[in-house]
Amino acid sequence: MGNRQLENGNGTRRVTVREGASHALLDDVAKQIIEQLQEDGRRPYATIGKAVGLSEAAVRQRVQRLLDAGVMQIVAVTDPLQLGFPRQAMIGLRTDGDLETVADRLAEFEEIDYVVITAGSFDLLAEVVCRNDAHLLEILQKLRGVAGVVSTEAFVYLKLRKQTYSWGTA
Repeated sequence: MGNRQLENGNGTRRVTVREGASHALLDDVAKQIIEQLQEDGRRPYATIGKAVGLSEAAVRQRVQRLLDAGVMQIVAVTDPLQLGFPRQAMIGLRTDGDLETVADRLAEFEEIDYVVITAGSFDLLAEVVCRNDAHLLEILQKLRGVAGVVSTEAFVYLKLRKQTYSWGTA
């Protein structure tokens, strides 16, 4: 089960919609509520209720059901640059052995913000945030020491042109 992170326009809050979660909860009103929270994760339930035609209490109950079912999470989104992590990279990994075990081990790394099992020339992709190039090198060395990792290739981010999380409810 994967997660899709949905960020509002100013990058301060994030709603994560879990792939594979119960679709029975996602009627049109639930999708409208999620869209409202995607725009502003701190939007008051009363305001959401006016937009979707429900009472504040009904919105609160709906949101709680979505949270309890793991359909979404409401969390703060941070800017790595503002927190002293100016280096970001995507790392492609080739592995042997049990792919799930290697992916689980990588997911334990604090510097890795997501791990994806892929099809193609890499078995896994991992995105990292780092303090500097020396920190990136340290992470690469740790990754190469993980049992089952055969090789790594780092793709350093030079400039982010687009990042959006406003999809998923249409």
